[in-house]
Amino acid sequence: MDYIAGIDIGCKSTKAVVLDESRRVCGTALLKTRPDFPGVAKEALERAVAKAGGHLEDVKYVATTGLGRYNIPFRDLQITEITCAARGAAFQFPNTKCVLDIGGQSTRAIKLREGGKVKEFKSNDKCAAGSGGFLERAAVYLEIPLEQLGPLSMSAQNPQMISSVCAVLAESEIINKVSEGHGVENIIRGIHDSLASRSKGLLSRVGLEGEVTFVGGVARQSGMVEALKKAIGHPVNVGDEPDLVTALGAALLAFQRFQKLSKAPGGNGAERGDKESESGASVAEHHEHVSNRS
Repeated sequence: MDYIAGIDIGCKSTKAVVLDESRRVCGTALLKTRPDFPGVAKEALERAVAKAGGHLEDVKYVATTGLGRYNIPFRDLQITEITCAARGAAFQFPNTKCVLDIGGQSTRAIKLREGGKVKEFKSNDKCAAGSGGFLERAAVYLEIPLEQLGPLSMSAQNPQMISSVCAVLAESEIINKVSEGHGVENIIRGIHDSLASRSKGLLSRVGLEGEVTFVGGVARQSGMVEALKKAIGHPVNVGDEPDLVTALGAALLAFQRFQKLSKAPGGNGAERGDKESESGASVAEHHEHVSNRS
């Protein structure tokens, strides 16, 4: 059987999603990102293909996304993570109008148009306090396993808002809250509420309306999901594996590109794509992204 793959090389983790000939997800993998981007990407792909019951030679087309997308020599196509997150979210939740992606380095709000294409996006990359990386730093300081942040946040009775937009000052706030005797669950919920408030601001800037889909590893934290629901005032879509959504989007776009190559005159599907550019609508979206950065 032939497979199509999407690989998301993020700052914290590398994800791979493999689709079969009917666009069904048949294999996934998630690994901690290492400096050896080609090595970790290949390992993630090997694991995902193995879960699908195949071998690397069965993979006919590969799209990469994330910060390491340019560094993968065996890729056929590279695509921005914004385009991929939008496409993956719309595939899982067809009525999605806005996508929120809280990553390790930044938070992105994306407004969609028909077909899961990007209409506009805004990114908060000014400071770690506005991203998921701050949650990891807070967990280390509070000596709490990352996977316990969500449940602890859900048990908070008196959330302590962390208002600083600077990571250094925000950490000082956490220290003060601890010294004042506030419980860690209330501090964590305060951090979640702070991130949710900033996320709402970004969503409002792109035009908050309709269904919102929350993607990325931070969406696994139940307390963060509840904080976001409260901040925006209506339900939030979260899939079973929100950290794989961007890789899924890359795989879907790779599938689309592979089909176009197969149908082209003289095309057999084995033709390699332009390794340095996105295809079709993705190119236009890329230029739109550049013009919308602020």
